[in-house]
Order: sequence, then C-alpha cells, then structure tokens
Amino acid sequence: MANIAAETLAAPVLAHDWAMSGLRPYPELQAALDGMDPPGHRAVGWSILRALAREQLRRCSSVVLDGVDRKREIELCHELAHQEQAHMLLVLTQCSDPDVHRSRVEGRKRPIPNWYELDWDQVSRARDGWEPPEGVDLVLEAMEPPDENAARLRAVLARLDTT
Repeated sequence: MANIAAETLAAPVLAHDWAMSGLRPYPELQAALDGMDPPGHRAVGWSILRALAREQLRRCSSVVLDGVDRKREIELCHELAHQEQAHMLLVLTQCSDPDVHRSRVEGRKRPIPNWYELDWDQVSRARDGWEPPEGVDLVLEAMEPPDENAARLRAVLARLDTT
C-alpha cells in the first residue's frame, strides 16, 4: 500500500527496514543500538525517516513513511508535519486473521540488501503487544482484496488533493 500511495502522490517511499538495512553491515552500530535502553533500532530508524521526510517536505514534496509505528513515532510525525506545515495522513494496514497473517509472514521474501525477514514468533509477539493507534485516517484490512484496498487508499488521497 505504501508503494501505491507513493505512485499516486508521485512521492518517495521511506521505509524503516530499508533505512535500517544501511546500518546492518556495521557491527559496532548494531551493538550500540542493542545496548540502548530500550534497544534503539525502532527509535533510530524512525529518526532517520523523519530527517529524510523533513528534507522532502521542505522541497514541497509529499513523502510516504512505511513501517510499524507506535504512539511515540506517530506523535513525532505529527509534530514534524505541523512544523513543516504539511498534512499528515495516517493509514493503518492490518490482517485480522492470525493464520493468514502467519502464512504471509512465512512466505514473504523482500529483497532488501543486508536485511532479514522476521519470523512468525517475532511477529506474533509484536501482535500480542500491539495497541492500534488513535486518530487513524484510514484502516485497510489485508483480508480484503488488494484492488479494493488500493481503490480506497487512492480515493482518500484524491480527496486530500482537492482540499
């Protein structure tokens, strides 16, 4: 869905896993991230995304941020949008059926250099502790046909273009 949003907006996608993959070849950085309390992978990755997003917004370009974010990351993104006088659209994608979610995770192969795929145990633990964010502008259910989700996303983005 992030790629569909980016195509619709003619904007770059900045994805957490891609950003963090650039740090993986450096064991010293990985050790430093692991040594932060809590581990700093999420915070550092989102900090990188926000910095890159700020540069795009200052160019008057839309930008799509892609990753699992939680309350603090969303607050910081809202703050960034406010500071840069940009509109922020929060889209939540979810898969309500754990068995389907598991099959998709186990069958996933993303060609991100220096990156790894999460296994179901990691995703399951994250699901157990997941609290859906408040203030979501659009919820896309992965159990729905992808074309329908894409059409819903494009319709919301089109409405933004006219406001």
